[in-house]
Amino acid sequence: MKTTNYRLQTEIEHLTPTSQKEWFRNYLKEVLESDKPYYVKSDYIALSFMELDNKIDYLTNEIKTLTELKKKLQQAKTLGLEIAAETMSEYGIDKMEGTAISSLTIAPAKTKTKEEIRIKDPQKVIELGYVNFSVDAKAVKEALRHKDMFEQLDPYVDVSIENETIPARLKINKKRGGSAIITDTVELLVNQEKAA
Repeated sequence: MKTTNYRLQTEIEHLTPTSQKEWFRNYLKEVLESDKPYYVKSDYIALSFMELDNKIDYLTNEIKTLTELKKKLQQAKTLGLEIAAETMSEYGIDKMEGTAISSLTIAPAKTKTKEEIRIKDPQKVIELGYVNFSVDAKAVKEALRHKDMFEQLDPYVDVSIENETIPARLKINKKRGGSAIITDTVELLVNQEKAA
């Protein structure tokens, strides 16, 4: 991204609610009082703001790209940890000690339960007092845990239970107290090829 940095633009960029606004105001007065033609002054002021727009648009796109990259890397890491755990399990390994890290262990697979409440008759639930400008789903969820309130709400709500299985993953247990990473860890496959 190529941008032009006008001095006025730089002054604008440094404006904050607590900054010295007079500094900017005085510079703007200098621009307006200069002996340049009015259209040059107009262009200068407008282009300074437009360059800020360009920077904002660029940053918006970069943030979007970085957010997508972050999500992709998180998914890749999760998949990699699951495959590593599965592969190590095939070899009967549930824990491996390291020198740069304390150990690798396999976190067992687990099931995560998610409740979803569907309000069948919102008006009746509101009349029962479960309201927060609409049905207060959090209060309904809590009330459903009590038998007497459950019976009161049962005709008006459906409760569905959803189980999500989270596969086993490799867990990297970092050493405590030491931030120094051992730098003599080598790429295994490269060294094996040299040894052959």
